[in-house]
Amino acid sequence: MKFGFFDDVNKEYVINTPKTPYPWINYLGNEKFFGLMSNTAGGYSFYRDARLRRLTRYRYNNIPVDNGGRYFYLYDEGDFWTPGWMPVKRDLDFYECRHGLGYTSITGERNGIKVNQLALVPLNYNGEVHKVTVSNTSNATKKVKLFSFVEFCLWNAYDDMTNFQRNLNTGEVEVKDSVIYHKTEYRERRNHFAFFSANRPMDGFDTDRESFLGLYNGLESPQVVAAGQSSNSVASGWSPIASHCMEIELAPGEEISYNFILGYVENPEEEKWEALDVINKTRAEAMIAQFANESDVDRAMEELQAYWNDLLSKYTVNSGDDKLDRMVNIWNPYQCMVTFNMSRSASYFESGIGRGMGFRDSNQDLLGFVHQIPERAKERIIDIASTQFENGGAYHQYQPLTKQGNNEIGGGFNDDPLWLILGTAAYIKETGDFSILDEEVPFDSNPNNTASLFEHLKRSFYHVIENMGPHGLPLIGRADWNDCLNLNCFSNVPDEPYQTTQNIEGRTAESVFIAGLFVFTGPDFVELCKRRGLDEEATIAQKHIDTMRATTLEHGFDGEWFLRAYDHYGNKIGSKENEEGQIFIEPQGFCVMAGIGVEEGLAKKALDAVEERLDTKYGIVLQNPPYSKYYINLGEISSYPPGYKENAGIFCHNNPWIMMAETTIGRGDRAFDLYKKIAPAYLEEISDVHRTEPYVYSQMIAGKDAVRQGEAKNSWLTGTAAWNFVAITQAILGIQPEYDGLQVNPCIPTAWDGFSITRVFRGDTFVINITNPNHVSKGVASVTVDGKSIEGNILPVIGDGKSHQVEVVLG
Repeated sequence: MKFGFFDDVNKEYVINTPKTPYPWINYLGNEKFFGLMSNTAGGYSFYRDARLRRLTRYRYNNIPVDNGGRYFYLYDEGDFWTPGWMPVKRDLDFYECRHGLGYTSITGERNGIKVNQLALVPLNYNGEVHKVTVSNTSNATKKVKLFSFVEFCLWNAYDDMTNFQRNLNTGEVEVKDSVIYHKTEYRERRNHFAFFSANRPMDGFDTDRESFLGLYNGLESPQVVAAGQSSNSVASGWSPIASHCMEIELAPGEEISYNFILGYVENPEEEKWEALDVINKTRAEAMIAQFANESDVDRAMEELQAYWNDLLSKYTVNSGDDKLDRMVNIWNPYQCMVTFNMSRSASYFESGIGRGMGFRDSNQDLLGFVHQIPERAKERIIDIASTQFENGGAYHQYQPLTKQGNNEIGGGFNDDPLWLILGTAAYIKETGDFSILDEEVPFDSNPNNTASLFEHLKRSFYHVIENMGPHGLPLIGRADWNDCLNLNCFSNVPDEPYQTTQNIEGRTAESVFIAGLFVFTGPDFVELCKRRGLDEEATIAQKHIDTMRATTLEHGFDGEWFLRAYDHYGNKIGSKENEEGQIFIEPQGFCVMAGIGVEEGLAKKALDAVEERLDTKYGIVLQNPPYSKYYINLGEISSYPPGYKENAGIFCHNNPWIMMAETTIGRGDRAFDLYKKIAPAYLEEISDVHRTEPYVYSQMIAGKDAVRQGEAKNSWLTGTAAWNFVAITQAILGIQPEYDGLQVNPCIPTAWDGFSITRVFRGDTFVINITNPNHVSKGVASVTVDGKSIEGNILPVIGDGKSHQVEVVLG
C-alpha cells in the first residue's frame, strides 16, 4: 500500500495522507542550523549539537506519536485546525506534504481556507524560515486568525528533560515588535539566545505555555486558539513558548503570506546587552531583515535548489529503471549528506542526547558523500583523527559542538582505528590530495601533542597488530562493528551498559570481522606508504596483511563459512558447532570483499551459505538461528527478541557488504537482486508493512523470526546509506575512484543491455556509456576516451575541467 508518490522532476516525495504508517520526516539545514520536520509539521530544531544547543522541545515516544513541532493554527469563526492535520486532527478537505531536498511544504485546506507552510533553512543562515500562505478558496469574504506556536527547549536537551527543580524557575523571554526572544540563562554563562519572529505586525501573542494551552489541555486544543484570542502572556519560569496571533480578512481568491523565522544568535561577551536585562538584538534584527518580503524566501529557495542540484550532479545514472535512477540520483546521496551532518545523533529514533558523532560511523558515512563535498570531508577526517589516542585507539564518539571525545562512552572498540584508514583513502582517491597526510593532528584533542595524519594512520594499522589474541586474530575489545556483540562484558545487572562495562580483562576474545576489515583496508595503508617513499614500511605492513589472511583461513573458516569470533573462553561464535547463532553476515561480507578465500573457492562457499541460511524476501538477516535466551558471554545481541535488531534482524547496514562480496566473485545478478530487496524505492508498494519512509534507508528490518517480519525501524541515520551508495555506484555500476584515475569495472545483471553514467571527478566530467552486447556480468573488453582507445579500465585524470565522452564495452 502506498501513501504518496515520487515526483522525480522536482526531486520530492509527495505524501497525500497525514496518516502515514509512522511519521515520515525530512531534514532542514546543511551546515550549522538544523531541523527535523515530519509530514505533519512535527519535530524540532537545533544549532550544531542536538543535545547542547536544542532550540525547541520534542518528546520522544510520546502519546500520540509525533506531538510537538512548529505549528500554525487556523481559527475560522469557532472552528480551528492545522494544515498538517496534527496536532488538532480535524478532518481536512485537502492535504499534501512535499518533502524536498532541504525543505518541506505542507498544505491543508478546510472550509474554503487553504494554508501552506513552507519550511527551509536557507544556505549560510542560522535559522528556519517558515513561509505561511493563507488563501481564501471560497466565494465569500473570510475573517480568520492565524496562531503560530513553538515551545522552547532550555538549551541542554538532557538537562531540560530532567532538572525540573531548576528549569521551572529559569525561563525568560522578551517581546519586541513582532519578535519573541527566548533568553533563558542568557543572564549568566550563555552568550546565545533564540527568537521567533513574524514579518508583519501581530495582533496578540503568548510566551507562557500554560496561558496558551491551559493547564489541562494538550496541543490539540489550546485554550487561546479555541477562544480565538491571545492572552499576551509573558513567561516567567515554567515553560516558555512563542505564539503570534494574526487577524486576517481575505476576499474570495485573495491570499496573504507571512515569513516566520526561528533563529539562533550568539553575541560576543562584551556585546551581550543593550541595557540592564535587555539583550542586544542587533544580529537578530539583521537576520529578520533578510526575509522581510515574500521574494526573499523565493530567492532562498532558488539558492537551496541550485545547491542540491550541484551536489547531485557529481554522479548520475540513466539506467531505464526509474527506481534505480531515483535512488542513485536523488535520495541515496541526499541521505548520505544528512548522515554526514548528523552521524547518529538526531532522528525520530535517536534523541540527539546520547550520541554525538561516531568515530566508526563518520568514517563510513564519508564514503557516501566525499564525491559531493570533498573539502568538508577533509575537515571531518581531521576532526575524527583528533580524537584518536597515542596508542592508536580512539574515542568511540565525539560531540559536534566541542569536537571533544565523549568520555561517557570512551574507547576500546577495536575496529574503530581501521575505519580512519578507509575514510582517508577514500578522500585521497576522490581528490588526489595526498597533502592531507602531512596535516598535523592532535592526539586526544590536545594541541600540544600532535603528529601527522599519516602517523595517525600508522598507529591505526598497528593498533590491530599490537592487540592480537590466542589464535593470532585481532582482539575485539568492547565490541567491533557489531556494538551488541559484547564478549568482555558478562553483565547480569539491570541498567548496566553493555558497551561500556567490562567485568573481565578482555585479552582473549577475538574478532574474525576485524581480521577481514584489516585485510580489506591494509592495502590502502601499504599504498600510502609507497607513495611516501616508505618502501620498507610498505613491505613490513604487507607481511602483516598476508599473515592475517593466512590466519583467517586457518582459524577463521568453519568449513562452509567464516566464523564470527572467539569468546572469552576461546569458544567459537558463528560456527556449525553452536546451537544458535551458527552463521553471521558480517565476516562473510568483509572477508570476501578483502579477497580472503576467493582463490581457494571458500568465498563462494561462504556466500552460498548466506543465501541458503540468511536470505529472506526482505533482505539478509544478521545471523541464524536467532538466540532464544540470554547468553551472558555474548551480551546485548542475545537480549533482543528473535528477529529484531542484532538478534537475526535484517541489518541493512551490512547487506551491501554481501552485495559487494558477490561482485568480488562476479555474480552481478545476485548482487543486484540483493540491492533491490532493501532499496526503499523498491519497497514503496509495501509501505504499510515496511512503515518507515519509502525514500530513505532504515537501519533495521524485522527478520524472518520476528513477530512483525518486514517492519523497519531506525530510518535516516544509518551507515546503510553510505554503504548502499558505494555498493550500487562503485561495485555494481562499477565507477570506482582510484589513486590515479577513475576505474570502470561494473558487475551487473546479465540481462542488462547497458546504461550510462555522468561522473564528475577531480574537475573533469566523464560521460560514460556502457554497453553489454554479450550479456555478461563482469569484464571490460574495451574503453575509449574521446574516441581514443586506452589500455586497461582506469580513466586517466585529464585535468582540463571539460566534458569527456567514454565508451565502454563489456565482454
